[in-house]
Amino acid sequence: MITEKFNLSGKTALVTGSSQGIGKGIALAFAEYGADVILHYRKDENKAQETLSELEKFNVKVYTVQSDLSENGAASKLYNEVFSQVEKVDILVLNASVQIPSPWTDVTEQKFDTQVNTNFKSTFELIQKFSKNMVENGWGRILTIGSVQQNKPHPNMIIYAATKSAVLNVVQNVAMQLADKNVTINNLAPGVIDTPRIGEEVGESEERINKRLETPAGKIGSPEDCAGVAVLLCSEAGNFITGQNIFVDGGMSL
Repeated sequence: MITEKFNLSGKTALVTGSSQGIGKGIALAFAEYGADVILHYRKDENKAQETLSELEKFNVKVYTVQSDLSENGAASKLYNEVFSQVEKVDILVLNASVQIPSPWTDVTEQKFDTQVNTNFKSTFELIQKFSKNMVENGWGRILTIGSVQQNKPHPNMIIYAATKSAVLNVVQNVAMQLADKNVTINNLAPGVIDTPRIGEEVGESEERINKRLETPAGKIGSPEDCAGVAVLLCSEAGNFITGQNIFVDGGMSL
């Protein structure tokens, strides 16, 4: 039965940045399909607890871990904390990222380092660490969350867009090395999704913001739109899909 291939019972999934937005939507979908979930958050413990309560309604095990992925050594800290609570991680979704809107001429070293460390360095290090266990276990799914800005970079987010493009390159590189080990790795690139990030950009007129939010679909997306694709890619149903970049953007990348 094809539906059985989407069943995640017996799997454990770590979703970074899963207390809100796209990460939360993916975590809830995984729990709905039977996976135990490791909920990661950066600083808002109250929001994390609210999400934990929603996840527990699916009668799965839920764990929480906290770390700021912009800090040096954050990936190792997170890895160790995760394995102090669980014995294995079958699914790794790298959703946590930082946007610091700024004209490119005003990008400071701190703004650069915070985005590169969170979006690229920590992502790379977490892939390194968790993929080893997946290879040993003979099964694994890795999903990075990119952005339509890989194709259409925003003028006020030059570093953010660059990190997302860099992660896609890593995904395609690593996919070739893990493909014969029953471990897949893909990149899901959202367009404009209804999350708390909408409206964070600075220095834009209302007319420009409205123009940027336009999509061929005539609407913006929801975290659930991303979650459905994530379940496909991170279940047995997606076992022959690896190294791919899949836009969930209402046609915005066209």
